[in-house]
Amino acid sequence: MAPVNPYAELAGLADPEPEPGRDDPLDLGLRTEPDDDEAWAPPNHRKAKRGISRFAAVPLTVKLVATVLVAASFAGLADRFAVLYAQNKAAEKLKDSLHLAADPEVDIEGFPFLTQVADKRLDRVRVAIPDLAADRVSLAKFEATAENVTLDGDLPTSLKGGTVERMHGDVLLSFEDMNRELGASQVRFSELGPHSVRAEGRLPIAGHELRVHARAHIRQAGDRGISTEVSGMRLDIGDIAVYRPGTGKGEGLQLTRKTARQLSREAAKVKAMLAVPAIADRIGIPQEYIDAALHNEKKLHDLIGTPRFISKLMKVNLVDVVADHPWLLKKVGIDPKILGSLAGLTKPELADRLDLSFRLPATPGDVRLRTISVEREGIRAQLSGTGIPFGEAAKQPR
Repeated sequence: MAPVNPYAELAGLADPEPEPGRDDPLDLGLRTEPDDDEAWAPPNHRKAKRGISRFAAVPLTVKLVATVLVAASFAGLADRFAVLYAQNKAAEKLKDSLHLAADPEVDIEGFPFLTQVADKRLDRVRVAIPDLAADRVSLAKFEATAENVTLDGDLPTSLKGGTVERMHGDVLLSFEDMNRELGASQVRFSELGPHSVRAEGRLPIAGHELRVHARAHIRQAGDRGISTEVSGMRLDIGDIAVYRPGTGKGEGLQLTRKTARQLSREAAKVKAMLAVPAIADRIGIPQEYIDAALHNEKKLHDLIGTPRFISKLMKVNLVDVVADHPWLLKKVGIDPKILGSLAGLTKPELADRLDLSFRLPATPGDVRLRTISVEREGIRAQLSGTGIPFGEAAKQPR
């Protein structure tokens, strides 16, 4: 028996030869494409583009509407730029004509603006001016609306000025500005009523800080001013005495209830005061009772122990008697220098420190105050005006 060839056995294990004409000899699922009889040709880049063909399909009406909207948008932007330019020019002219320190805010209303410019007439303009000087204080805010404004110049590039046919607005004199700007910087102002202001604080008198209280009544003074009438003014000397400027009833230097009660417990001090005839007369106690009390301790205690005595002692004006008896002030604990300074501080002088009066600054045209009221923020005044020129128009003689 012939020996077995190992290589022949291995050859038998191999895959059979592919059959002639089979497309996928490896049986991988591949297929050859059939021959394309068409000859190859280069790509045609001149075919119509997709976007152009779509736009060409848009109706003509839609195209016209889109064109109008785009044109309107550009026109609107041009109109707004013209408004901004005109507002800045108007603010410059207003600042110059009123001699303002701060730039005013000008807001031209109405659309379209360019059609108003063509007519050289604006329907409505809002103006706001901060920190407008008015005598001793500054007006915190001036706000006004001008209507029917006639313009001068080659608009919109050159605005020379104009005239406001009518205007209405208001001004605010704030308590914050009053507290800061008035001479009595330690005095604070606040609302007391619809036409009244409360003033409270401290004033330095003869080296002492005296508490001050007052009421300022606000009223209109003519067409352009506000006046102040100060009343209820008093200066507290600690809790010892109260000074009310003036010479009328209830005015002068008077003891507080606390001091009068303490004096009534100190027989020596009461005797010293009752020994002054002027005080005895003002207390209104018959002289025989006073003479008896000065020589009899029991009658003295009976006299000064009554509530009526304390009330009467509080009504005595010490200013009338301390000139001849200066030691009385020391008896009650008051520095004599204070009274000397208070005597020189007359009511008008003290009222001037609390004066809130002011007048509107001089302005061209007819501007008048209408109503005045006191609010939480300060004193507010409504105003109106007609025929108000600005810019070059304000410099012309009228």
